Amino acid sequence: MRYEELADVPCSITRPLVIFGDRWTLLILKSCFSGIRRFNAFQSALGISRSRLQDRLDRLIDNGILVKQKAAVGAHEEYRLTPKGHDIYPILLAIRDWGDTYMAPEGPPVRYAHRDCAGEAHIKLECDSCGAELTAREVTPEPGPGLLGVTGSEAAAGRAR
Repeated sequence: MRYEELADVPCSITRPLVIFGDRWTLLILKSCFSGIRRFNAFQSALGISRSRLQDRLDRLIDNGILVKQKAAVGAHEEYRLTPKGHDIYPILLAIRDWGDTYMAPEGPPVRYAHRDCAGEAHIKLECDSCGAELTAREVTPEPGPGLLGVTGSEAAAGRAR
């Protein structure tokens, strides 16, 4: 399957990979959450080529994750997270939690502290009905309303993902 065709797969894990499927996009988003807003600042912080950075920023804008706007002070433009972009934060923290567990033998390199109580932010998978904490073993993927009108082979492909 071609990369662009992933957007048509009836799976809410597969479809976002068209946007987030490379390291640069996630690193740009991580930078956004740390306060970086200007093109040159992204390039300097990440060491990414100008053309690749522009491509990823354009993709994030096209998908409503970032908006490009005139800065409040100065003549430059800046990239700001939209509400849709802010909703990506738990994804980054989930990756961070995994990285701290399996790729940080000396301990977490960065602590994400709760501003109000100094506790630490972590992602927790839980049932929206009973509140039970879940692992993959307690979750069963089932067809959802987004599969209505999808052909049998497309539905099977979506369930397999």
